[in-house]
Amino acid sequence: MLTTSLPLAFAMPGLMEWVIIGGLGLLIFGKRLPEVGRSLGKGIVEFKRGLAGVEDDVKTGMVDSSTSRPALQADAKFDPYTGKPLNAESHS
Repeated sequence: MLTTSLPLAFAMPGLMEWVIIGGLGLLIFGKRLPEVGRSLGKGIVEFKRGLAGVEDDVKTGMVDSSTSRPALQADAKFDPYTGKPLNAESHS
């Protein structure tokens, strides 16, 4: 059986590859390159803000806006048929 040792992931591009990528970027985008860079940077910042917002929501817990009570805890039990939460008193 012939086995080859191929890497599972490629390494970062070297200096020559970055020069080629930069040259292609200049040819494709030309004068719009600063505008493309700005919009890409804004997109990355918005993505990070969105992730931070989700992390904050997870840390503080979601609040049910209709009843103004905290969301159910992770150890809450649910009825498998109705999907409604089971109270400690309703165990049969």
